[in-house]
Amino acid sequence: MADQARISNLDAIEAFRSSLIVFMGKTRVALDTVQDAVKRTRGWVQTEQPAYWSGQIRMRQKKLDQAQQELMSARMSEFVENPAAQQMAVRKARAALEEAQAKLERTKAWGRDFDRTIDPLARKADSLRDFIDGDLVKAVAYLVEIQKILQAYNESPTPQASSNA
Repeated sequence: MADQARISNLDAIEAFRSSLIVFMGKTRVALDTVQDAVKRTRGWVQTEQPAYWSGQIRMRQKKLDQAQQELMSARMSEFVENPAAQQMAVRKARAALEEAQAKLERTKAWGRDFDRTIDPLARKADSLRDFIDGDLVKAVAYLVEIQKILQAYNESPTPQASSNA
């Protein structure tokens, strides 16, 4: 029976350690991308979109006012018997205004709920980052130590079998 294990190839440990380091780097980049996307989306939902829809409401209100003025002018004019086109323009402008108001309300709701909805998911990404920056860094160091120990074990002289004759 052999008193010593035979370790013929340490390359598998080195390959795994290298793959783990590559994985850690790619995962950090992906987590940074996620964090940036969350920040951009928060700003978009809480700042940019409410401002956009508020501007749309003002613009659409002006169009509605203008369409209503044209309808009033058409009704008062003796040359227009049936102001159907102007009535259609008023309905269309009113619908556009209502759409913008609804979108502003939905945007505000998303802005209020964003942190409550996204934070649990962002915390999971943060815990993955902690795992990578803590446990996996220790694992890489541990693999280096294993390689050193196994290399030293491989290089140690083999004990001679004692004969009991």
